[in-house]
Amino acid sequence: MRSTTWARWATCALAITIIVPAALAGGAKRSISECTSFQQTEKDDETVELTIHNSCTVPVDCSMSWRVVCAPDSKKRRASHPGSKKVLLESAGMTSAEASAAVCGDDAWTIDSIQWSCEPNKD
Repeated sequence: MRSTTWARWATCALAITIIVPAALAGGAKRSISECTSFQQTEKDDETVELTIHNSCTVPVDCSMSWRVVCAPDSKKRRASHPGSKKVLLESAGMTSAEASAAVCGDDAWTIDSIQWSCEPNKD
C-alpha cells in the first residue's frame, strides 16, 4: 500500500514538472527573430524594394545589404555595386531601401547577396 502512495505522488510530481513549465512558456518573451520580418518586392523593371518590419515591443537595430552586379556574364564589363542601410526601428516601425540597377544602364544585371539582421537596441 505504501509503495502505491509513493508511486502516485511521484507520478503527480513528474506531471507537474512537465506541465507547469510548458504552461508558463506561453507567456514567455518572444525572440527578435519572431517579431521582425523581411520583405522583398519588385518595384519596377530595375528596382527591388527591401523592407524590414518590427512588431517587437522594444526598439531594434537593423541592417540590410545587397549587391547590384552589372553585366554579370561579361569578363570585361562586369561591375559590382554594394549597397547597405542601417537603422533604429522603434516598436511597430518599418524601414525600406531600394536596390536599383539603374547604375547598370542598358547592361544586363542581377541583384544578389541580399542579407538582413536585427538585434535589440542597447540604448
